[in-house]
Amino acid sequence: MSTASVLAAGTLPWRRRRGRLQVAVIHRPRYDDWSWAKGKLEPGETFPTTAVRETLEETGLRVRLGHPLPTTTYTVGSASGAAVKEVRYWAAEVTGGDGGLVHEVDAVDWVEADAAADRLSYLHDRTQLEALRAADASGTLTTWSLAILRHAKAHPRSSWVDDDWLRPLSDQGRVQAAELVPLLDGYGIQRLVSSPSTRASDTLAPYATASGGTLRLRPGLSEEGYAEDPSRAGHHLDRLLVRGVPACLCSHGPVLPDLVARLLGRVDPALAPGLVARSVIEEVVTDGLAKGEVLIAHVVGTGEAARIVAAERHHPHDRG
Repeated sequence: MSTASVLAAGTLPWRRRRGRLQVAVIHRPRYDDWSWAKGKLEPGETFPTTAVRETLEETGLRVRLGHPLPTTTYTVGSASGAAVKEVRYWAAEVTGGDGGLVHEVDAVDWVEADAAADRLSYLHDRTQLEALRAADASGTLTTWSLAILRHAKAHPRSSWVDDDWLRPLSDQGRVQAAELVPLLDGYGIQRLVSSPSTRASDTLAPYATASGGTLRLRPGLSEEGYAEDPSRAGHHLDRLLVRGVPACLCSHGPVLPDLVARLLGRVDPALAPGLVARSVIEEVVTDGLAKGEVLIAHVVGTGEAARIVAAERHHPHDRG
C-alpha cells in the first residue's frame, strides 16, 4: 500500500524499426519538457489500467503491458503545499492506435532507445529507460502474460443450501468481476480457462464478453476436481505454458498454492537481474490470493523453455 499523496502510472511504449529498438517520448508545451506518457489514477482505477488509459489518451497508441519498470517517487507542488508523487511504469509494446494527440501533449517522437536519455528532461525518467534497455539486452523485453486469478467474492457457504459448485458471486463479487475487465485487457489476455464452478466462471465471464474470447471450463480446476486428482490442475497450467499466448486461469483458494508453486521452477534470476519475480510468487504460495486478486507472471519462451522474468499482483480494490 502506497503512502504517496499523488498516485500515477505510465508506460514506455516501444517498437522495433529496421531491427532497432525505439521508445516514444512526449512533449508537453505547458512545461516544455520531454518525458514518458503518464497520468493520475482516476477513481476506481488500478495502476495498470491507468497506465494503459493515459498512454492512449496522451499518444494515441494502444499498448500491451509487459513487465513492470522501476517506480519513481518525487515531490511536487500543490495548492495545499508539497506532495509526494508516486509513478509506476511498465514496458509496453505498441499494438495499434492512430497516434492522435489529446490532452497536454503536442508531440510524440519515436527515438532510438540508445539515444533517448539525451531527449528526456528529467534524470529520474532515465531509470525506466535503463531498465528497459537492460531487458532488451537480456532478451526479456518481449514477454507474454500468464494471469492466475482467484475467483471474486461469492455468496457465503454458510447460507447456501444447494451444491457448492453452484454458489454464485455476491454483489461485491460482481463488481470485482467487472473491474477485472480493463485490468486483464491491459495485459492483452486472450485465452481464458476457468473452473466450471459458478463463482469462478462468472468471475471471468465479463472479460470474455468484452474481449470476445471463449471461456473454457476445466473440471480439474474446481475444488472438487482438485480433491479428486490434484495433477489435473497442473496439467491445465502446463498447457497454457506450451501455448504461449497471453492467458488467464481462474480457480479457487485451496487449488492455487500448489498451482502457483509450479511457477517457482520457471523463475530465472539470471534473465531478470534485480526483478522480484521469485519473492512475489513465494508470497502467493505462502499467503494465497485474496478473492478477486490476480497474479501476473511475465513469461519468455514456451513449453519447457518458458521462464518467468517478472511478476506482480493486483486486486480490483487495491489502488495504491
